[in-house]
Amino acid sequence: MGQRSRKRRAAAPGAAPGDDPRGYARSRARDDALRAALEPLAPGERPGAVTVAAVVAAAIAVANLVLYLAGWEVSGREPSVAGVLIFCAIMAAAAVGMWQRRYWAVLGFEVLLGVVLVFAGLSLLLASNWRGALLSLGVIALAGALFWKLVRAMARIQLPDRPRRGPPS
Repeated sequence: MGQRSRKRRAAAPGAAPGDDPRGYARSRARDDALRAALEPLAPGERPGAVTVAAVVAAAIAVANLVLYLAGWEVSGREPSVAGVLIFCAIMAAAAVGMWQRRYWAVLGFEVLLGVVLVFAGLSLLLASNWRGALLSLGVIALAGALFWKLVRAMARIQLPDRPRRGPPS
């Protein structure tokens, strides 16, 4: 079998194999530049998105517990005590972890936001009235905005401490 006739890209003189300014190398250079521009969190600093997420997680935990104690039914049935307590404990742990700027807590909350976004998107596909469609769109807008803001906050939380650039103070 013969080889395909494809124009081979000529490497720049003196460039190592694989040093292509297109594709992965260009993307890697952009990522490195963005990482270099990020500033690590100062001691005691908490990004606004992480604070909002911690408050939301705590509110969800409290609301679930209060609704259970008030006798709220889900789909005509009372939820199990274990399920409610486990979910409340997970939300409370996420809230405390995010308040303390723990990477694992922000990551876990982002996973939950991702699941919420998927379910809201599927609910939007199955919405049978305007109220359901607007509810799904509202959940997508709010959860999506918080998810997006938490991505950068996670990057700053994960950064190792390094000397700040700029003139010494």
